Amino acid sequence: MTVQRFETGPRMSQVVVHGNTVYLAGVVAGKTAGKSVTEQTQDILAIIDGHLAKAGTDKSKLLSATIYITDMKTFPEMNAVWDGWVSAGNTPARATVEAKLAAPQYNVEIMVVAAK
Repeated sequence: MTVQRFETGPRMSQVVVHGNTVYLAGVVAGKTAGKSVTEQTQDILAIIDGHLAKAGTDKSKLLSATIYITDMKTFPEMNAVWDGWVSAGNTPARATVEAKLAAPQYNVEIMVVAAK
């Protein structure tokens, strides 16, 4: 079985496809770094939509999601955006963890696995 990699750098690939499974690295906000959890989550989910499309799939085929937030008090704020985005009836297995992220301007990081 072949392995495809997209946006590959010296340390990691943003997207890896193996067979009919698509693995995304953790995604952080691009344009909205340093802004609210709502804005960062919206930005991240749009980026995820793009990565999934590039790999030939979409959010209706999510298998799992791991969400990292810097403050669990923002859990409802992040969930409000997530709930409006996720495909109804196709919700993935999911975990949310409070953690320090790579840089202080990031408040949310999301990593997903999807089927093709």
